[in-house]
Amino acid sequence: MRPELINPLALAYLGDSVFEVFVRNYLIVEKNITKPDFLQKEAIDFVSAKAQAAFMKEVISCGFLSEEEIGIYKRGRNAKSTRTIKNTSVIVHNQSSGFEALIGHLYLLQKEERLKEIFEMYKEFVEKNSKN
Repeated sequence: MRPELINPLALAYLGDSVFEVFVRNYLIVEKNITKPDFLQKEAIDFVSAKAQAAFMKEVISCGFLSEEEIGIYKRGRNAKSTRTIKNTSVIVHNQSSGFEALIGHLYLLQKEERLKEIFEMYKEFVEKNSKN
């Protein structure tokens, strides 16, 4: 499998699903939230385009991502989408797509440890910056 040859929006589509599983597992297993309405409310902070965009800005500036990972993110961020964007700016949406493309890329390469490292950093970021 050569993810670099796959359309970055397809990588983002896959990455969105993979990330959603990480979030749901975290909320149910680690945070022990089992009521569907509470799960949905908690998940919002984790899956928002704004949070993903802000996270990418932070991890790029602090040097957490490799040059290759930044390249994948930029490829996903710069992909042209025909989707209608709701509740966020085009820039934030594109940055979020870049994040999801990175997750999809790492998933296809079966880089489970790196995905876990990124998610651990993401959890800390969201918990630190959440409104609660």
